[in-house]
Amino acid sequence: MKKFLLIIIPLVIICTGIAFVFAHNNRKEEPNMTLENKKILVAYFSWSGNTKSIAEKIHAKTGGDIFRIEPVTPYPKDYNETAYGIAKEQKDKNINPPIKNTDISSYDTIFVGTPAWWYTMAPPVKTFLTDNNFEGKTIIPFITHGGGGGYTIDKDMEKLAKGSIVLAPIIIYGKGNSETDKDIDKWLNNLK
Repeated sequence: MKKFLLIIIPLVIICTGIAFVFAHNNRKEEPNMTLENKKILVAYFSWSGNTKSIAEKIHAKTGGDIFRIEPVTPYPKDYNETAYGIAKEQKDKNINPPIKNTDISSYDTIFVGTPAWWYTMAPPVKTFLTDNNFEGKTIIPFITHGGGGGYTIDKDMEKLAKGSIVLAPIIIYGKGNSETDKDIDKWLNNLK
């Protein structure tokens, strides 16, 4: 019986290895999204400059156009007045502040950047998503935060931008760090 097991066990191991290699080499991988031949817009809202910094990095890597989402009435420069006053009130009362217009109709792929404010996107980004037609467009979120993470901002974007495809976001603390460029490259290469 021992001799039989000594023969069978190595054969099973060899056959399993061959089957694994065959299956691995013949599997069909979903191709990564390509940004070639796409009309790209990098749209972002930034109060402190963190999201602007990441938007500029993405724009440098993807090309296309870049657009700053700006409310008609700018937020105050004081953090407490903005974050704990106006932005919180807009979120709590579901207020979409008017923004300066932009026409997104000619773009296929739109990177949408926002800071995480009160567990969701900044109110001007919400206005941007509700005021434009995203039917058939691809949205790629990028989110900056001060410690809370990305929450469900990508899912919130999907609900507002009806008819769009929303891809996996990149979530970055503050303006990022020495690894941010590599993280963005990896994220762009893995977009599906």
